[in-house]
Amino acid sequence: MNLTKRAKAIKGIVEKDREYDLNGAVAVLKNGPATKFDQTVEVSMKLTLEQTSTPIRGTVSLPNGTGKSVKVAVFCRGDFEEQAKAADADFVGSDELLKKVSDGWCDFDVAVATPDMMKDLAKLGKILGPRGLMPNPKAGTVTTEIGKAVKELKAGKIEFKMDKLSGIKGPVGKLSFDEKALVDNITTFIKAVLNSNPKVQRPQAVKSIFISSTMGPGVRLERGQFRIS
Repeated sequence: MNLTKRAKAIKGIVEKDREYDLNGAVAVLKNGPATKFDQTVEVSMKLTLEQTSTPIRGTVSLPNGTGKSVKVAVFCRGDFEEQAKAADADFVGSDELLKKVSDGWCDFDVAVATPDMMKDLAKLGKILGPRGLMPNPKAGTVTTEIGKAVKELKAGKIEFKMDKLSGIKGPVGKLSFDEKALVDNITTFIKAVLNSNPKVQRPQAVKSIFISSTMGPGVRLERGQFRIS
């Protein structure tokens, strides 16, 4: 099979079957072929667990943010609207905002809502659900602390959740970040997953951990370096 120049370059910088320490893995991503855009760095964890009535999920605030500008829509009424606007929410409102979404508009990355708005939002489940935009108390996006929630999301708070194939993925920054910033973000994300449920802390629970960039290689990490004592 003929490999492209990019594929050949990537193949040349990653040692097959090697498990890297985190600093070495980040260095590999940094040495990948250049692109015309700032690539996203992602962590991908494969677990040996199966989905149960208590799914593996949680949130984590990355110390250096994601490098992405996050558009936050806040569904609320009254004084909460002022709190949302003061925290620099991108879209704020109630009936008018609900109508826009019901018409198919979803030009935002995260939705936050006060508890009293959830009855109305539930009617939009077929629109918000498939896009992963439905507010959820466990993710901290159904709350009366609107200002705090918006500020955390803007600063780099993200949600993670195990999928049907026992995988957990999350964006942890941009390739342009310096190596220490990426190492800190990646470590914070992985430890948050490990701390999210006692089942994940078992040595055999994590099958593999990879980091990758949008157009770059996937680099396997040595799992023991993140083990919680």
